[in-house]
Amino acid sequence: MHKGFLKSAALLGALSVMLGAFAAHALKSVADLQTVTTFETGVRYQFYHVFGIALVGILFKSFTNNLIVRAGTFFMIGIGLFSGSLYLYTLKVVTHITFLDWVVFITPLGGVAFIIGWICLFLGITDSKE
Repeated sequence: MHKGFLKSAALLGALSVMLGAFAAHALKSVADLQTVTTFETGVRYQFYHVFGIALVGILFKSFTNNLIVRAGTFFMIGIGLFSGSLYLYTLKVVTHITFLDWVVFITPLGGVAFIIGWICLFLGITDSKE
């Protein structure tokens, strides 16, 4: 299990760098500053939680309980919901696609998933018999 989290962190980290470069170079030429800032927020939170996922992968060897696994799972769900919804929102603004109006309601769910992930990580470490 820990290897899966480490591999996920590596791939999501690479994706973070690619999306950040896209925001810095290509997106700025087609979107206003607020939209670019929104996209960059998604990238930043994705990148922060890459470290959380990597930490889960490292800690799993020493703290092998379900709460540690849940932490990594919630971090990945959070990236999908929080960052993913901000990427879709940016797509909506740039392309004027109206059927994506609903994505703004997904972002807070991703934030909640991040919070649950950090709480699970805390409890998983606390609950350990070591």
